[in-house]
Amino acid sequence: MQLTFLGTGSAMPTGNRHQTGLLLEAEGNRLLIDCGSGVLDALAATERGYIDLDAVLLTHHHLDHVADLLPLVKARWLAGASDLCIAGPPGTRDLLDELLDVHTYLRKHVDPDATDIEPGATTLAGFDVVARAVQHSMAGFGYRVSPAGADAPTVVVSGDTRAFPAFLSTADGAEVLVHDCSFPDDVETDTHATPGSLGEALAAAEASIGTVYLTHLYPHTDGRHEDMIASVHEHYAGAVAVASDGLCVEV
Repeated sequence: MQLTFLGTGSAMPTGNRHQTGLLLEAEGNRLLIDCGSGVLDALAATERGYIDLDAVLLTHHHLDHVADLLPLVKARWLAGASDLCIAGPPGTRDLLDELLDVHTYLRKHVDPDATDIEPGATTLAGFDVVARAVQHSMAGFGYRVSPAGADAPTVVVSGDTRAFPAFLSTADGAEVLVHDCSFPDDVETDTHATPGSLGEALAAAEASIGTVYLTHLYPHTDGRHEDMIASVHEHYAGAVAVASDGLCVEV
């Protein structure tokens, strides 16, 4: 399985990071997780582009995670691609309806297959997905994702959330954990993780994880990545790295 970071930024531009977007590819299947501003362009630059895509999975509905969703649907229509499966937390179908209410001309051309999912296990585009609620300013899910089948490699994606052990236990045995780490420790937040809070929660969860990638990086983190990793390591001894746009990881 290959994981590509299409966007590792946040709602505040940095000039070198798109908003949130991750691409998982395995056995010919391609799953996009979140679709923030700039993600469509990054997806278009991949070897198989934006037409050859099986599904989109949303963690939640904040703008920096869905801004390129309707542009993706329109671009695929213009390219002659069939409509796309779009899944996410309750309200995902309403979100697509409301976006199309703003751009009503598209209703003649596109009919996205939007699906609301609930916590627990499901299968989407050839991937086994386990959804678990996270703790953010908007209801949403983090996901444990692996290619369908036994003994498959696993990626866990937190979406936007504060760090807490109950969710991080979901990552036990995962090769990769992609986790929100929006701000350095000197910025107060109760809706996102900071390096110190993430390290403490990882230690408390006692989960066995291959590598933790820090993402959803606000401009406040620029120039402070080494300090952030060191802060996580004050509590957690496992491998930690800061994600960047275009990074590809073989899982």
